[in-house]
Amino acid sequence: MNTKNNSFKVACIQFNPVLNEREKNIKALFAVIEEAAQQGAKLIITPEMATTGYYYKDRKAIASFVDLIPGHTTAFFESLAKSYKTFIVIGMPEQDSETGLYYNSAALIGPDGYIGKYRKIHLWESEAHWAAIGDLGVPVFETEIGNIAINICMDSVFFESARLAAVQGANILAFPTNSSSQTISLLQDRAETNGLYVVSANRSNCENGHHMVGASAIWSPLGEKVAEAPYIPTPEQSVHEPLILFGTINKDLYQNPGKERLRERRPENYRELMLYIAPWDFTKSTVTEKITAAIFQTEIIPLDKKQNLAKHKQLIEETVTNLRQKGNELDLVVFPELAMTGTVEGIPIEEIMGLAETVNDIFIKQYRDLAKRWNIHIVLGFLEKEKSLLYNSAIVIDEFGEVIGHYRKIHLNEEEKRWATPGEKIEVFDTNSIGRIGIMIGNDAAFPEVSGILAVKRADTIIIPSNWYGEFGKEREINKNVSVNLYPEGALTTWDAIALGNQAYVLVANSIKKERTVGGRSGMYTIDPLYGLDQPVIAANNNEESLIVNYETLQSDWWINQEKVIALRQTRDYKPLVLF
Repeated sequence: MNTKNNSFKVACIQFNPVLNEREKNIKALFAVIEEAAQQGAKLIITPEMATTGYYYKDRKAIASFVDLIPGHTTAFFESLAKSYKTFIVIGMPEQDSETGLYYNSAALIGPDGYIGKYRKIHLWESEAHWAAIGDLGVPVFETEIGNIAINICMDSVFFESARLAAVQGANILAFPTNSSSQTISLLQDRAETNGLYVVSANRSNCENGHHMVGASAIWSPLGEKVAEAPYIPTPEQSVHEPLILFGTINKDLYQNPGKERLRERRPENYRELMLYIAPWDFTKSTVTEKITAAIFQTEIIPLDKKQNLAKHKQLIEETVTNLRQKGNELDLVVFPELAMTGTVEGIPIEEIMGLAETVNDIFIKQYRDLAKRWNIHIVLGFLEKEKSLLYNSAIVIDEFGEVIGHYRKIHLNEEEKRWATPGEKIEVFDTNSIGRIGIMIGNDAAFPEVSGILAVKRADTIIIPSNWYGEFGKEREINKNVSVNLYPEGALTTWDAIALGNQAYVLVANSIKKERTVGGRSGMYTIDPLYGLDQPVIAANNNEESLIVNYETLQSDWWINQEKVIALRQTRDYKPLVLF
């Protein structure tokens, strides 16, 4: 294969099948796929259920249109793949030859014929009426252009789907979808977090009242947009003619920071991902809490606990006073990572030990007194010592001044490995009045297993004290109009994906440094700005700010919420994530 500069062309086929017209759809697909192949595409992705259309009432309604894999449909495209020496992913409904069960599937065909298939694991409401849950896991297929895995539509809501592809060695994630915005909005993060090229093919029309928005896209393993098709905002603007979106994959990027981070995973700490605590969970919150929080984006005075404490006291007093003058009460304060000292790069370990605190030391006690005095909860990142060990830690202090939560950072950066011991436990903490809080610190956010476990344990709010300066994550680059409530400029994909995928409000308190061009962006990331429930709030870069946010937990009546996402988890398939 001629791959100039170690690169090759790929194509997303934005194709709109006609419901119940399998043979016509297959022939139409053949023509547009051949056009892409003639223009040099060596990997071609079609939408979910591209051969039949998507909406079927039940098994009887779709029975005439399912096919075996391999079978009639795959055979039809094998000659094309062979003639043009290309790889094709076809989204289609499948019937298992032994059981008679139906699946929402995608087949991979290559120059030598049929290669393999994927059966969708996380089913959306419509196909759940006729399709069985996929039973093949997330297989990865070795090919001459790279290792290819497949996810389908709703799978992207669950970080586990793309993560399974990554830990099993995939370079490319093919993504057939029928999306109205939710599933495609997460793909930039899934690419960057896992070090994968993601090649997404969507539809651009309306079927049975469901509008697909186009915006097929190709994302690089760096989280950068390679190409994106037009966004189709309303059913009235549906585009029925197929569109071919081309982009280039560079094999040199198969090695990338996301892949390197996979080596830092700690599977021994992720075993709770295998828990399925549904439909019963008597530990979860049952009452919606209305919360006013202050996120303090501050410049930390290096190694000076006394000055930082004074600054924090003033911030809290001013914030509470200002809110009370307006008739409001403050419930929660969030400080950045290592808020009392700042980072300790290059500091001798003996000096670090002298700066560190236990949860019962005098400086921590003063924060506890602040919480009690102002009747607020405080989440504080600090440098902790326990005997001869040092930790990057955070605590939750309740309104009575009691420490009710204690978390030690699990995924240390290279500098922290010099002095810190990694934590072991991922926990959610009950409060008296603001629901259940989960904590992760800094670059824990680059490891979605942590927030996934917090969701399994039903965190209503996930709080991230951070010192982030661009080590991971990208600004959202997807067409901004896919979200009904627009994201503020600078919203970070990683923090956004934690909120959307786990259906928990995410509060990030990031520090700033005047000399750094990247930083800040503290804020509240929300559970559904896409369809208009709520809206993220982001602080400015490199400015100190006391960001006040308001939100309501649970959202039990909304079309998507944590309860529904937890019920859709398929833990049987997640086992590789806790083994390697």
